[in-house]
Amino acid sequence: MRIIVGITGASGAVYAYRLIEVLKDAGCEIHAVVSEPGWQVLEYECGITRQDIIEKVDVLHDIHNIAACIASGSFKTDAMIVIPCSMRTLGGIANGIADNLLGRAADVMLKEGRKLILVPRETPFNAIHLGNMLKLAQLGVKIVPACPGFYHRPTNLSEVIDMMVGKICDAVDVDHDLYTRWSGQ
Repeated sequence: MRIIVGITGASGAVYAYRLIEVLKDAGCEIHAVVSEPGWQVLEYECGITRQDIIEKVDVLHDIHNIAACIASGSFKTDAMIVIPCSMRTLGGIANGIADNLLGRAADVMLKEGRKLILVPRETPFNAIHLGNMLKLAQLGVKIVPACPGFYHRPTNLSEVIDMMVGKICDAVDVDHDLYTRWSGQ
C-alpha cells in the first residue's frame, strides 16, 4: 500500500510517529508531509527531528512543494492520514483551501474519491469544528478523533497509543495486532 501521512501542529505527535512505525512494519510505502507547526510539536512533545522522520518514511515531501507527486491525482495512492490534524488544517480541507502540499494532497484524495482519514486532536470541539467535520464526513472522509478506548485494559501509555493507532490502521485496512479486540463479556 502507498499511504500519505500528514502531520500538523496539533498535540498528539506521538500518534503520528507510532503510526509511521506500524505502517513501515506492515510494508507500506510512506509519503510524509509535515507542516512547520508539526515539526515544532514533534520536537517539543517527542524529541523527534526531521532526520528521525526521514529514516522512517520512503519520501518526505516539503510542505511548500506543490509540484510534488502527491499533489497530482495521477499519482496513485491508497490512502492519506492526517495525524494529528489541527483544526486549521481540518477547516482548510473542509473548505477547499489547498494553500500548501498537505492541503493539496488532501484535496486530491477528495477529488479522486480515495480514502482520507483525519485524526483531530482537540478538546472541546466548538460548533465550527463540528460543522467542518460533518461537512467532511458527508464527503466520505473518516473522522477518527484521538479518543482511545479502554476496554482493552491498557496498563501503560504505549498501549493507549497503540489502541488509537490500531483504530487508524483499521480505517485504511492495514492488518495489526496492536490491541486486543472486543469479543464481548
